[in-house]
Amino acid sequence: MTEEQVQPQSIQDVEPKMQLKGVVKETHLYGAVIDLGLEYDGMVHISQLSPKRVNRVADVVEPGDNVTVWVTDVKPNKGRIGLTMVKPPDVTWSELKDGQIYTGNVTRLESYGAFVDIGAERPGLLHVREMSSGYVRHPSELLSMGDDVEVRILKVDRRRHRIDLSMLGIQDEVMAGIQAEAEKEPMMTSMEIALEQAQSRKRKSDRRAKRKQPDLSDREDILARTLKEHSN
Repeated sequence: MTEEQVQPQSIQDVEPKMQLKGVVKETHLYGAVIDLGLEYDGMVHISQLSPKRVNRVADVVEPGDNVTVWVTDVKPNKGRIGLTMVKPPDVTWSELKDGQIYTGNVTRLESYGAFVDIGAERPGLLHVREMSSGYVRHPSELLSMGDDVEVRILKVDRRRHRIDLSMLGIQDEVMAGIQAEAEKEPMMTSMEIALEQAQSRKRKSDRRAKRKQPDLSDREDILARTLKEHSN
């Protein structure tokens, strides 16, 4: 949910990853209760108050504070809304799947590969052998810091929080997709367009000529009047 979106009116409208505005209602040893303006309050656990370790809830928030939170979990039938004050990644671990293709940004170069930010909790590793079918001595031969690059997920290791990436075959897949779209909606060549235009002009010309040409009965009347005038 972006800031331009409407605040939900009911817990039924709340979805994971939504960004919401709220007011701290109560603080406890384990976290803070947030008034979201709904029929149920939300809860931020102490571990979700800040990216850094928090020893006391009161060190971060107090009752009456206006806060921005994100939904981590919602159970409408139980009236529970889990929240975090730590902005979540664009792509969660549960959303990552082997074979997915992302456009990422190169954040670090090492001798063994490059780290690419694809919007997940942490960058993925693009090993040097996954950069090209040919031999690459160092990642800097192909990539630079800040480059945007198309990558595919080779493997997601959720236990170790590791994402292995590859660049191999990406362009072939992209071109195959473009070709498939082109086959669905074939485009005319310049020659075909010119031919179609010429045929269209000819059809219009034929229709105009047909409208101007008198029919058979009209021609007979004209011929009869002409012969009569000459006989007189």
